Amino acid sequence: MTEILTETYKLALPIVLTAFMGYIVWLLKNQKKDRDANSAGTMLLLRVQLIEYHEKWTKRGYVTKHGIENFIEMYDAYHKLGGNGMATQLLAEVKELPIKG
Repeated sequence: MTEILTETYKLALPIVLTAFMGYIVWLLKNQKKDRDANSAGTMLLLRVQLIEYHEKWTKRGYVTKHGIENFIEMYDAYHKLGGNGMATQLLAEVKELPIKG
């Protein structure tokens, strides 16, 4: 009886472990897809906001102290997510604006 249980255990354990590892890999892949989608969406929202602020402030002719601080923080987050050089040009132009308030 003990031999049957031992053989069953030896046979079943690798199968169960393989299935469990497959499930873990599947979960990790799905989580990566979700993270990638969230990162892409966040980057898009940051880019839109950077463009809107740039347009608003360049038309107005100045930027506030808090505005430039927020812009730089958004730019840093955008850049860390893999944003392109377009935002770098916007940042350079915003930094040239006079700071009021």
